Amino acid sequence: MSATSPEIADSIVAAGIRTNYHDLGSGHPLLMIHGSGPGVSAWANWRLVMPELARQARVIAPDMVGFGFTERPAGQRYDMDDWVAQAVGLLDALGIERTDLVGNSFGGALALAIAIRHPQRVRRLVLMGSVGVPFEITPGLDAVWGYTPSFENMRAIMDYFAWDRSLVNDELAQLRYQASIRPGFQESFAAMFPAPRQRWVDAMASREADIRALPHETLVIHGRDDRVIPLATSLTLADWISRAQLHVFGRCGHWTQIEHAGRFARLVGDFLAEAGDDEPKPLN
Repeated sequence: MSATSPEIADSIVAAGIRTNYHDLGSGHPLLMIHGSGPGVSAWANWRLVMPELARQARVIAPDMVGFGFTERPAGQRYDMDDWVAQAVGLLDALGIERTDLVGNSFGGALALAIAIRHPQRVRRLVLMGSVGVPFEITPGLDAVWGYTPSFENMRAIMDYFAWDRSLVNDELAQLRYQASIRPGFQESFAAMFPAPRQRWVDAMASREADIRALPHETLVIHGRDDRVIPLATSLTLADWISRAQLHVFGRCGHWTQIEHAGRFARLVGDFLAEAGDDEPKPLN
């Protein structure tokens, strides 16, 4: 971890991209993929739950390309193919054959795509407030992806994230605003989701037949009061994935891992602890 910022940790080349990632604890690997808010990083998303989950697992949390402190190569594409390649490249670079996988929001769509394209690399799957199925873009998501840097705009979009408004104060908004204006951050963010933004929801969706064919034990988590990604997406995932279980937190928005950090860590930890290394490997 950097002395200058807790967001900067280890660094490794994954699929040709110098990737910033956190690596905590020991045990079965657990790859945690963050969401897509402005100024986001793996640490910002997972800081409250990584230490707890690292008590039982080797927690690996990368900044996906275009986000955080991972390299932003000139001419880099930002699409599902490249993000999947980076995530699998990270596993390869770390010598990890098979991992549990947690995806938050955008990271949920990416986790789904990894499980579909590389089923043998995934043991168990956790999808939290996940994108990855068709839905009509919400005003909240449209505002988040359409963010242009200012303290006022950051304060406004953060109101979409949490049910408990006491979690969203000026100090936090100022921190996230400052994060969003670091060199290169807004340029890559603006390049990812230009209007009209419904097409990016559609581009992140996996095919229904592929989701229904997933063989993995899957935990689907959502905040009942989420104004960014509708609860209906998780109801759909729980319906389509045959080995799914669904947990809905009341009095919770899009920040399940922040608003209910302790409960989230226990829920995910218990779900992953059920699995043994002898859990059947899916066939390609």
